[in-house]
Amino acid sequence: MSQINTEVKPFKATAFQAGKFVDVSDADLRGKWSVVFFYPADFTFVCPTELEDLANNYAEFKKLGVEIYSVSTDTHFCHKAWHDTSPAIGKIEYPMVADPTGTISRNFDVLIEDVGLADRGTFVIDPDGKIQIVEITAGGIGRDATELLRKVKAAQYVASHPGEVCPAKWQEGAETLAPSLDLVGKI
Repeated sequence: MSQINTEVKPFKATAFQAGKFVDVSDADLRGKWSVVFFYPADFTFVCPTELEDLANNYAEFKKLGVEIYSVSTDTHFCHKAWHDTSPAIGKIEYPMVADPTGTISRNFDVLIEDVGLADRGTFVIDPDGKIQIVEITAGGIGRDATELLRKVKAAQYVASHPGEVCPAKWQEGAETLAPSLDLVGKI
């Protein structure tokens, strides 16, 4: 079943952010755009490259009013230890959410039950708490924060411009389409 336009299910968790443990819940995903970024595990190989890429682009997400939430089934203590020991992870300013029970991963349907780890799942949530973008990749395939930024900009544009859609490779400022009978068969 598609998760697009479904509401985020309730959850409560602890995250590591800015040297502190903080509470995070589904309520934090409302009222602003959010990216929930699942990854398999701390102290691994592809994961730190992705999380560092997000950290390097975090200011751009913040300019768009977007908060990033990275999530794995590790504990918040493990997130702190990783943050304190890895130069790549030490750059992270966004919340690193702990999901040791797998509740959040199950809510987003990315938990690999037999190993207790999350797939590489990316979810863009609108201010109403509804999922607008879903991307899930295999464990060995890293994601690109700049492509995610492009998709977030497109989602925000479509949300604020009813009746318009963004074509493939759309970039901010480029032309959009207004679907109508006149366009059928002409693209």
